[in-house]
Amino acid sequence: MKHDRIKLLLREEFSKLEDAKIILLGVGGVGSFCLDCLYRSGITDITIVDYDSYDETNQNRQMWSELHSGEVKVEALKTHYPNLRLINVRVDEEWVANFDFTSYDLVLDAIDDTKAKLALAQKCHKKLISSFGSAKRLDPTKIKVDDIWKSYGDKFGSKIRYELRQRRFNKKYKVIFSSEEAVVKEKGSFMGVTASFGLTMCAEAIKEIRKGKK
Repeated sequence: MKHDRIKLLLREEFSKLEDAKIILLGVGGVGSFCLDCLYRSGITDITIVDYDSYDETNQNRQMWSELHSGEVKVEALKTHYPNLRLINVRVDEEWVANFDFTSYDLVLDAIDDTKAKLALAQKCHKKLISSFGSAKRLDPTKIKVDDIWKSYGDKFGSKIRYELRQRRFNKKYKVIFSSEEAVVKEKGSFMGVTASFGLTMCAEAIKEIRKGKK
């Protein structure tokens, strides 16, 4: 059976993955690999949120992109992961404010909109796992996981921390970041890093699910 090997690792805890309900925001270079990892691990009650369509520039880092050029991402991904629930919308500050996250066990943030990330932190910090910048880097061994206030080495993360302080936000939530200095100023990307961010997010999600609901 397709999940026998992970069942050997998790044993009776595998049922927690089958029962988990997750919302994944963004299915690009980070999110697409996180989604694949979640699904192959036995988590199938997943809602994905993205507004974008595939183009040629996605093909160096986004799963399935070479098969679906020009297609809407969430709809294309449904052909590979049939149980997905789809929301084809741009995740911005207003959408976060109006959306009801209460039914989800975890909120996985793989977007790059600063205001939306800040809104997510303020609204969902108790069940949020957030990805910082994965572009401009080449070394996946420099990926770290820690609470927001212990993250470092990332200008994007620094900006998020600054803005949260400005909003008098002092709660903790889990972030994935890289301690590697940016290799270039342009937004170049290497799948070895972006995919590793997504796989790390999946692993952290499974860790939280095994602990139980927050």
